[in-house]
Amino acid sequence: MKLFVGLGNPGSKYARNRHNIGFMAVDRIAEDHGFGPWKSKFQAEITEGRLGHEKVLLIKPQTFMNRSGQSVGEAMRFYKLDSTDVTIFHDELDLAPGKVRVKAGGGHAGHNGLRSIHDHISPAYDRVRLGIGHPGRKEMVSPYVLGDFAKADGDWLDDVLRGVSDGAGYLADGDGGKFMNAVALRTAPPRSSKSLAEAPKQSSKPAPEPEVDTRSAMQKLLDKFK
Repeated sequence: MKLFVGLGNPGSKYARNRHNIGFMAVDRIAEDHGFGPWKSKFQAEITEGRLGHEKVLLIKPQTFMNRSGQSVGEAMRFYKLDSTDVTIFHDELDLAPGKVRVKAGGGHAGHNGLRSIHDHISPAYDRVRLGIGHPGRKEMVSPYVLGDFAKADGDWLDDVLRGVSDGAGYLADGDGGKFMNAVALRTAPPRSSKSLAEAPKQSSKPAPEPEVDTRSAMQKLLDKFK
């Protein structure tokens, strides 16, 4: 069994915050893959289903971001899982908007949700880092992450969430490469070959050589006045 944990803050006030992109990701997975209704357990909203070859529990901690580890630790211990069975979906300031990266272990980089999870289950868990960009100055970080996504962010955000959902089965099976390929097909699709196919083809035959004019100067002059 795998635990897929989306990070965010509970309540409609925070629903569209950049900090809640983790909630958005697991919501999309649940919707696209036919998971059951959300229920309250482990100080979280949870739902069960299957992804790839694995049974997966999706979790949205309701403890607020800075105490997310309480919920994750409780669920992990209940199912007798290791921290390596846990994947956290979270906002990432150090990635540009629309960028996604998979990471195993590592530091929390000041992210309060990850800091709490470190404290409760150790740093040895997987992460899906969902880029939201950086506001530029440290003092602007808090209002930025607790601010809503702009309307202009809608297209790339939808592509990211769809890509994460498309690749969720690969992620559950431990194939991060195929997961990233699925994300890339949504966020950076290959250029269509249609325009290339419709472009006029250049002939491979060499251009004909110009004919040599063998007329004499007098003949050229007479021909000119014909």
